[in-house]
Formats: sequence, structure tokens, C-alpha cells
Amino acid sequence: MKIDFWFSIGSTYSYLTVMRLTEVAETSGVEFRWRPFNVRYVMIEQNNTPFKDKPVKSAYMWRDIERRAKRYSLTPQPPAPYPLPGLALANQIATVGLENGWMEDYVRATYRRWFESGEAPGEEPNISLSLTDQSNQSNQSNQSDQSDQSPRRHRRQNDRNMTFYMRSTRGLGRRPNAASRR
Repeated sequence: MKIDFWFSIGSTYSYLTVMRLTEVAETSGVEFRWRPFNVRYVMIEQNNTPFKDKPVKSAYMWRDIERRAKRYSLTPQPPAPYPLPGLALANQIATVGLENGWMEDYVRATYRRWFESGEAPGEEPNISLSLTDQSNQSNQSNQSDQSDQSPRRHRRQNDRNMTFYMRSTRGLGRRPNAASRR
């Protein structure tokens, strides 16, 4: 069985899934296809904003993540930086990793640094250290991740993923348009 795992680095609750998915795949025999996308496009389209100006909701979110993480022996140190200014870059790097076979390791490393060390994804030192944490060559990756082609490549990949998502959910939402990519 294959399941598409839609995620965006920047989604706080994805931490719990990202950190457990490899084990779930091994024990269940399910193959997960990781599909990174930029959740900010969807949030803008739906006029949804993170909890930055909602302290009660934000506090509940962090407490809920911390409580649920204990069940899985995860050790987040909330609150972590949120929302993330570097969300787009973090997801661009994940897209490059998807194309080159090291995305899952990078995503786990960047979430670990975000939640356990307070290092925001898409910013230094998280980028360099997360790339170094896994087995790819960080210098080569950093050069390609931050090239002029990467944002366009990420947008194309994001558009393909969102088109696939909209088809698979039978259009329950609207597909983000080019005007919402700010």
C-alpha cells in the first residue's frame, strides 16, 4: 500500500508525524510518498494566518504538541520559533532533496533542530547543520538550493503537488493562484 504524505516545513503538527513516519512505515509495511509543499500558499488563499497574534491558541498548540510528543518519546522544547520567515527556503531545500534522494533525512534533521534546539528552518544555522546531519554533501546542496533555479523549481513542484492534491480531494478547496505567492 502507498500513501501520500503531504507536509510543509513550517507546520508545527507535522513534527509529530515527520519524526515517526519511518518507524510506522517499517512496522506497517506501508510505503509513504513524501510530498513537500508550501503551506503558506494555501493559508494565504484561505485568508488563514498563523497564531502569532493569538497567544492563547498558540500556547495551547505548544502544550498539545509537547503532551503528544511524550507518548512517542520525542523531546521538543517549546515554544519553538513560529511563524517561520524562512519557510519557503526550507521547503525549497526539501524539494531539491526529494529530487536527489536525501529529503527525508534533511526534513527530520531540520524539524529536530527546530523543535529541540530552537533553530528556525530555512535559516542558519539550521540549514547548514541539517544538511550536514545527513549523508549528502552540504556544499553541493547549499549551492543548488539557493540558486536562481530553486525557487522556480520549487514553485513548479508545489504547483504539481497542489494539482495532484486538488484532484485527490475532488476539489474540496481551491488551488492557489500565482497572485497568492507573495
